[in-house]
Formats: sequence, structure tokens, C-alpha cells
Amino acid sequence: MLKLNTSQRRSLLARAHHINPVVIIGKEGLSIGVINELDRGLSSHELIKIKVLSGDRKARASLLEEICQRLNAFPINHIGKILIIYRPEADAKEETTESTHRGITRK
Repeated sequence: MLKLNTSQRRSLLARAHHINPVVIIGKEGLSIGVINELDRGLSSHELIKIKVLSGDRKARASLLEEICQRLNAFPINHIGKILIIYRPEADAKEETTESTHRGITRK
């Protein structure tokens, strides 16, 4: 996974300030549907906010890490119950191309 420098992260954080959460993760946690919705959000917008209803900070931090690993995204910020993640559009296109070459189609 590519690393973002401080100025890139700060710029993305400023862009995310006015964005509303795209997905709300409830007590059920990550499901296939939630992952698919996050993937669609990242494909459409590159930068998204996620609201997590869990009260445990450590659980939210591990959830952020898992989401980023599964979706090849970058964690931008974690403030309270809001997570901000970023995936450049080029990464999404490469992932789709690789999946298509393996005979897997993304919906």
C-alpha cells in the first residue's frame, strides 16, 4: 500500500470536512454488503466518510485498518465515530482490470 505524506493527508482531510458519511456501520460490523457499499463509494468519490456506531475506540481503529486492507484504501483520519478513507481512482481501475483478467467481474 502506498504511503501518503503529511501535506497530502492534510489536503484530503480538508476536502473531507464538508462530506457527509456515505455508510453507517452498525453493531453487526462489516458484512459483505457493507464492504460492497464502501467499494462503490470509493469508486465514485475516492474520498469518503464512514460513521461507526460502536462505542469502543480500539474496535473502531481495528475496523478502519481492516476496511483499508480489504479495499486497498488509505486511512486519512479517525475522529470519534467518524472514519475517513481514500482510494485513488487509478487504484480502483487497476483492481477492476485485474479482476476482469482473472475472470471475475465486479458488480
